[in-house]
Amino acid sequence: MLVRTLSALECTKLLATNRVAHLACAKDGKPYVVPIYYAHADNHLYAFSMPGRKIDYMRANPQVSVQVGEHGEGRKWKSVIVEGHFEELPDRIGHKLERDHAWEVLSKHTHWWEPGALKPVTPPVSDNVPHVFFRIVVQEVSGREALD
Repeated sequence: MLVRTLSALECTKLLATNRVAHLACAKDGKPYVVPIYYAHADNHLYAFSMPGRKIDYMRANPQVSVQVGEHGEGRKWKSVIVEGHFEELPDRIGHKLERDHAWEVLSKHTHWWEPGALKPVTPPVSDNVPHVFFRIVVQEVSGREALD
C-alpha cells in the first residue's frame, strides 16, 4: 500500500463531489463528532440543521474540523481534513444575502434538507423551531490517498 498527500486542487475536488462529512467540534474540553450533509462552494462548506448539541458546541467554540472520505476498491481510500471556522447564517437583516446563497448552494442537491431537518425525538419537533443555516469557512485543508 502507498499513501500519498493530495494536492490542494485534489482536496477541493473531493470536497465538491461529496455530500456527507464528519464534523468535529468541542465545548468545555468535551469533543463531539457528528455526520453532516453539506455542499461546497467558494471556500465554504454550507450546511443546515435543527438546533441541538452541534449548534450549541459551535456557538460556544467556532473552531471546527471536518473530515470527508471516499472508499475505493480493495484498500483504496481518500480523506480530506478541513480546519475551519463556524459562521451561523441567521434569518435576520444583514444576513439575507449569505443565507440565500447557502440555500441556493444546498438546494442544487436532491433532498438536501432531510438530514438537517429530522431529529430522533419524541414528540416531533415543532414547526416553529428555527432551522439553522451555517457555513464552515475553510481555513486549512489537507488530504491523503491510499493506493494498492
